[in-house]
Formats: sequence, structure tokens, C-alpha cells
Amino acid sequence: MTAILVLLAILVIVLIAIWITVSLVGLLITLVVAGVVGYIADRIVPGDLPYGLLGAVVAGLVGSWIGGWILGDLGPSIGGIALIPALLGAILLAFLVEFFWVRSRGRRI
Repeated sequence: MTAILVLLAILVIVLIAIWITVSLVGLLITLVVAGVVGYIADRIVPGDLPYGLLGAVVAGLVGSWIGGWILGDLGPSIGGIALIPALLGAILLAFLVEFFWVRSRGRRI
């Protein structure tokens, strides 16, 4: 009887560990896809997004939200991010950030 309880406890622990690992891997995949989308948007829009890689990841995540709100789930999806709306939303966000960032800081020659 105790052997069965020990095996059930081990099984529950293994299942919890697998669930946590899959959740973390999904989060990492989402952040990598958002970073790539933000980086592509940063290269398309003249100027640079502030804060480098972190700015690209945030632009990808927020752009995904904006693009999903406007276009829905159009096109392929990786890591929970629909790529076409995410890229269009990130480009829109990068244009807005560049416009307001340059305007608030002033152009330097």
C-alpha cells in the first residue's frame, strides 16, 4: 500500500515538473518570437527603438496585442503570436515611438 502511495506521489511530482517546464518553454518561445518581430519592425522603421533588445521584445508583445486587436488572428502563429498582425502592430508602434521619442528629445545632428 505504501509503495503505491509513493509511486502516486512520484507521478504527481513528475507531472507538476513537466507542466512547469512546458509553461516556461512556452513563455520563452513567446518572448523569442516577440523579440524577433520587434527586431524586424525596428529594422523596417527608420531610427531605433529605445532600450535595445528589451525595447524590441516589448514592441513585439505590444505590437502583437495591437495587431491582434485590429486584424485578429491572421496568418501563421508561433508561440501564441500571430505573425502578420504582430509585425504590422509592431511597425505601427515603432513609428509612434520614433515620432514621439524624437519629438520629445529633439533631433540631434
